[in-house]
Amino acid sequence: MEKVVFFVLGKKGHIVLSDFINQYGSNRIEYVVLAKDKNIKYDYYNEIKELCNKNNVKYYNRLEKQTEFSGYKFAIGWRWLIVDMHNLIVLHDSLLPKYRGFSPLVNMLINGEKEIGVSALHASEKYDEGNVIRQESLAVQYPIKINDAIDLISKLYSTLVLDIYRMIINNENLIGIPQLEENATYSLWRDNQDYIINWNNDSQSIKRMIDAVGYPFSGATTLLNNEKVIIEDVEVYLDLMIENRDVGKVIFIHEGYPIVVCGKGLLKIKNARFVNGNPILPLQKFRSRFGGQPNDTL
Repeated sequence: MEKVVFFVLGKKGHIVLSDFINQYGSNRIEYVVLAKDKNIKYDYYNEIKELCNKNNVKYYNRLEKQTEFSGYKFAIGWRWLIVDMHNLIVLHDSLLPKYRGFSPLVNMLINGEKEIGVSALHASEKYDEGNVIRQESLAVQYPIKINDAIDLISKLYSTLVLDIYRMIINNENLIGIPQLEENATYSLWRDNQDYIINWNNDSQSIKRMIDAVGYPFSGATTLLNNEKVIIEDVEVYLDLMIENRDVGKVIFIHEGYPIVVCGKGLLKIKNARFVNGNPILPLQKFRSRFGGQPNDTL
């Protein structure tokens, strides 16, 4: 019996592991390596551990010493270095060689890509440069929130893992196809500054950014009259000719929602809160400004 090892993290890892057990059984898993993810609000750590316990699957926490294993290993949503790259298959949130690197799904949504996807590739010394075994993709329509996009690509993850495992047990070729370097693009890591809204951008791109960094991530931030707030939901509003286009200023209150001036276009703030959790709506005063110079607390 050909067994495999899983390095799994987050919602994608939980879905793939559950689908694999349902299709092939838990006895095909040598062990699972799991971890907590402090970068998101809900990391599915407990659900993954419970799934392993329920199906009698051995598991290790990331920092525990693991039993050596020479068979195939799958890395699902994994953020850390795996020293033993022999027979290691990595799943990456993009159609490689596009968006190599970090946070590819978030950056694809911010950029308004019409197609998202997942690549299964052999691990390599340089990140995301290994031969691609299989890819799955789907078209997306905007607006779309990151949590919904994760649900969509999680299904692609499962399709790839189940298909590749079928290839493994049938002794099919897993060499893969080399990537075309001339087509390669890179996706940079993101930090707290990347969550700050730039109101000089156009309203469409600001909305995509807000939707792309929302739950399960910490959410898009800005200042409201010099207080930090988190914007959770916005709607693009019909633009107007504004003589003095001071971005971030509230121009109207429509149906109780503030309409904010962007570099191009307007945005209706549908849902937002202060960092203590209190809602910002209704606004305390009409003459309010979003944005401004960030400080150390932002």
